[in-house]
Amino acid sequence: MAFSIPKEIEQMEEDMSLLDEAMETCVILDKITVNDGYGGYRSEYTEGAEIKCAITFDSSMQARLADKQGVSSLYTVTTDRGITLQFHDVFKRRRDGKIFRVTSDGDDKYTPQSAGLNMRQVTAEEWVLPYE
Repeated sequence: MAFSIPKEIEQMEEDMSLLDEAMETCVILDKITVNDGYGGYRSEYTEGAEIKCAITFDSSMQARLADKQGVSSLYTVTTDRGITLQFHDVFKRRRDGKIFRVTSDGDDKYTPQSAGLNMRQVTAEEWVLPYE
């Protein structure tokens, strides 16, 4: 008895990469300034556009040493080349609600247009929204 894989599944497997499989739904958190009711103001964050990100934790010895010295950029965030996250952009991972703040510039590390691999990377830190 021979087993065959349907053509649709074969094509999906050819088109899917490990990077595609690692992508998760995240949402950009847009910063707005609102009246605090006491004559001042405060910042709030509202959900904006959804994006797909692969977020990896750096557990290397160098990252652990940097963490002990106060450097908190322990995550690498990979997106599609068309998504440019900027320094201090904030986003939330839908799966668990964890919030991250970008600690590098999205224009610094990306694959060229001619590359078969379509990606852009930034570093990020785990972050807590103010006033929460």
